[in-house]
Amino acid sequence: TCMLQMSKEMEELSPLVDSGHGDGSEEETEEDDEPKICQVCGDKSTGYHFNAKTCEGCKGFFRRAMKRPAQLCCPFQNTCVITKTNRRQCQSCRLQKCFSVGMKRELIMSDDAVEKRRMQIRRKKMQEEPVTLSPQQEAVIQELLTAHQKTFDMTCAHFIQFRPLDRDQKSMSECGREPNSSRFTYATMHKPSPEDAMQQTISFVSPSFPSFSFQSPENKEKNQHKSAIFTSLPHFTDLTTYMIKNVINFSKTLTMFRALIIDDQISLLKGATFEIILIHFNMFFNEVTGIWECGPQQYCLDDAMRAGFQRHLLDPMMNFHYTLRKMHLREEEYVLMQAISLFSPDRPGVKHHSVIDRNQETLALTLKTYIEAKRTEPEKRLLFPKIMACLTEMRSMNEEYTKQVLKIQDIQPEVSPLLLEIISKDS
Repeated sequence: TCMLQMSKEMEELSPLVDSGHGDGSEEETEEDDEPKICQVCGDKSTGYHFNAKTCEGCKGFFRRAMKRPAQLCCPFQNTCVITKTNRRQCQSCRLQKCFSVGMKRELIMSDDAVEKRRMQIRRKKMQEEPVTLSPQQEAVIQELLTAHQKTFDMTCAHFIQFRPLDRDQKSMSECGREPNSSRFTYATMHKPSPEDAMQQTISFVSPSFPSFSFQSPENKEKNQHKSAIFTSLPHFTDLTTYMIKNVINFSKTLTMFRALIIDDQISLLKGATFEIILIHFNMFFNEVTGIWECGPQQYCLDDAMRAGFQRHLLDPMMNFHYTLRKMHLREEEYVLMQAISLFSPDRPGVKHHSVIDRNQETLALTLKTYIEAKRTEPEKRLLFPKIMACLTEMRSMNEEYTKQVLKIQDIQPEVSPLLLEIISKDS
């Protein structure tokens, strides 16, 4: 029975090979003039392990024996001589030899400590090795850049085609009026029919988009109600509709997006459009003057107020733009940020969460690697978490934006059907 028990313990405790580096031992460097011989079996020593100079094999054996204690017995007379060639033959005498040379059980690190140490070693190696983008990551960045440059006109030349900004009247903040006041109505404007909104919805998930034309100043509605409260709303309606179409075109250019089912494409667009527009407009924001310099057109905070938006959206939005712009992101980082926002698996109505989650993880890792590989400033390690924090902040602004657009539509029904479809909760 003793022989059978010994055989069983040998199967459990002995490694297939007597090796394994750095798992749970307290190591000390050997002096150059010390003999590098294992005190247990005579093999080549790799240093001090658990208070004794041992080889990797005996180090691993001792650790496993202590973590899985068993009643070992010698098939002979407990006097086996342990050598490199026979050290597997008697577990009991080998363990006794470990104790006799001074190996201590209390020096064995816990599993958690071992894992922590491994992570530290990996991190150190990663810091020493130069970070580079993989070919796949390079391809992702190039596709995003191409899509962005094809769909977003950085000259903003189209902005002059929108209905003009009416800055003659004071902003809502100056008038001291809140858009949700019951005194304000805009009954002469008529809301888009569900059929019109549905037609717009179909257009933004179809492969091609109908041409979009803006009202010129000469053809602006002559019978517009003179008591219009939000004087900038017509311009912002045209601007927002134009930007939504750009976001849709940008998204449908991406391979990862086209691979999704139509329902998920719609859900992602409905959830991310405002955030992508916000990120895009940050490229035009001047953090010194607080003005968006969009080619021939410039915007200030009052313009948004004249369109009906309130301070509890605009104040955090301004803070967001100052914070993000001061990071001085490159175009590659902006487009990756837009894509991370687009591929958010927790948007309402999303069906294939795991696929979208993998896409977002790929994009986030690409952004992190790009920053580490391409930036040289010391504070670059803080850039990635700062960008992710901005993405989180936009989620709460997104909800407030939807609420305020619906309030504006109730007071002055001039919001475009496409925007109403984007912010609607139906998926």
